[in-house]
Amino acid sequence: MTRVFALAVFLLLSAGFTGGVWYFAYSQALDQLSERGESDLSLASDRLVSQLQQYRELAVLMADHPVLHAALEQGGDLNDAQDLLLRTADKTGTLDLHLVDAAGQVVVSSNRLGTAPQSRADTPSFQRAMQGALGAHHERTSGLAERAFIFTAPVFGPDGLPVGAVSVDVNIWAVESAWVGDAQAVYFTDEAGVIFITNRTELLFRTRGHADAAAFALFGYDPEKLDEFIDFRPHIVNGNEVWAINAGPYIPSRALHLTKPLPIIEMTGELLLDAAPAARVAALQAAVAAALSVVFGATLLLLSQRRRALADRLALEAAANAELEHRVARRTRELSRANENLRREITERKEAEAALKKAQQDLVQAGKLSALGNMSAGLSHELNQPLMAIQTFAENGTLFLERGKADRAADNLGRISDLARRMGRIIKNLRAFARQESEPAGTVDLVGVVDAVLEISEARIAGDGVALNWTRPEAPVLVRGGEVRLQQVVLNLVSNAMDAMGASERRELGLEIGEQGGSVFLYVRDTGPGIKEPEKIFDPFYTTKEVGLSEGMGLGLSISYGLVQSFGGAIRGRNRDTGGAEFAVELTAAGLESAA
Repeated sequence: MTRVFALAVFLLLSAGFTGGVWYFAYSQALDQLSERGESDLSLASDRLVSQLQQYRELAVLMADHPVLHAALEQGGDLNDAQDLLLRTADKTGTLDLHLVDAAGQVVVSSNRLGTAPQSRADTPSFQRAMQGALGAHHERTSGLAERAFIFTAPVFGPDGLPVGAVSVDVNIWAVESAWVGDAQAVYFTDEAGVIFITNRTELLFRTRGHADAAAFALFGYDPEKLDEFIDFRPHIVNGNEVWAINAGPYIPSRALHLTKPLPIIEMTGELLLDAAPAARVAALQAAVAAALSVVFGATLLLLSQRRRALADRLALEAAANAELEHRVARRTRELSRANENLRREITERKEAEAALKKAQQDLVQAGKLSALGNMSAGLSHELNQPLMAIQTFAENGTLFLERGKADRAADNLGRISDLARRMGRIIKNLRAFARQESEPAGTVDLVGVVDAVLEISEARIAGDGVALNWTRPEAPVLVRGGEVRLQQVVLNLVSNAMDAMGASERRELGLEIGEQGGSVFLYVRDTGPGIKEPEKIFDPFYTTKEVGLSEGMGLGLSISYGLVQSFGGAIRGRNRDTGGAEFAVELTAAGLESAA
């Protein structure tokens, strides 16, 4: 009877211990899943917001277009406006573009079939635009698109008041197509609690509760056509919300539910992460705990039978040691596998960093070669002119020698030598500029760098009729940097200045070197139209040049910014009070002792 009671107590304690281990392991596994899921949800949310933001910027840009302004005025050409909207919709993949007057009536639209609504007066985004701000809302539509996200930007009249608006309709199907195959079920619900965007079509337009009729009507929903989640039963496990769902084969039956508010688009991002792996891990650890409980109980039983023979006790101890060695060996194998995985991950990260560094170096080299390509015609002229002169002086020298005029022949030979040295300097500068510089930053003469760039650019400066104001210091000015990379920065600034002065009547290029404290400043000034958006000039792919030209990629200043930063310096651009732009390159001064 005593043994039966002891066995019952032991089983009860073992069950409690196993259950506690299961709950703790399940909670920990859910916490790990939650961390990973929050990262995935943030990535999906950021991706959706960034995709929609592109169309938001399109609405703002189109609202300033002069063709659309003219269409809202009396006598404006609507055909030009419709052609503009059609071309823009085709290029950007927009569902529809509408030009709306102040009364909310659609003046012109990119909808060729004429199925778009003719009035936007009741839409929240239009009402917001008529208040002078950018409006946004979403709604359920008819036709193949079925859903649309709408941005409406106000069109301001001469008095500063809205005279109409530009409405950009975004096809949600097109936005979803980029991430519809993601492993996790991600969806976005609106203020009415309805799933409006998702990568699982079986969840579309489902709701977890009933909103009031006004909320449904605001977004164009029909309450009779909305489905609720099937067998939706949430419960909390150590602060984690776990759902039991029966919504189809591609939705996990038991899922960890995570949410992320997105106030920018007035929605809530939600993620359903399969909780089955966490349950399996918890079950495995619970099984191990149960096995340990059994081992512990067996050990107690063995201790209670210590009166048995010494041979039996030694055998039992040997079995216990064997079990312990087996567990140690298993743990050692697990640690070895973990170390191997860690080493592999470190190797992969080093390879990725090397690939990134190589790509950055290739991009810098491509920028230099592109600059040399743009100057190829002028450099060809710079080399052909001395070659023709050398040929002429050589022929003249031969004639003078035949006539016995050695002094005149020597004069021609001297001119040939000067021209050869000039060609040698040009070729030396080109070869130095074109090579890839891998050495760390050292001491460089900034005056020599500017002289080399001006010599390379001499043909273009003369051909464009640019007046050069170069205040050249008498002595070398030593700075910390790389000679080739500094040449690329200066050449990029000089080329940009001459590009900016292409349409200017007064073309003056100014260069000046100044020192302040422990820094050296190189100023590059032009008399062009100035900088339109100074805060964006160093962003990659931002350019004010015509799209499609080879010099219009928008990478030159971004590359120059990175090169100057790698030397511990800085580069800034501003508009001058007298007109034109000024770029200042700040570098660390190097003492004469470091140069030695």
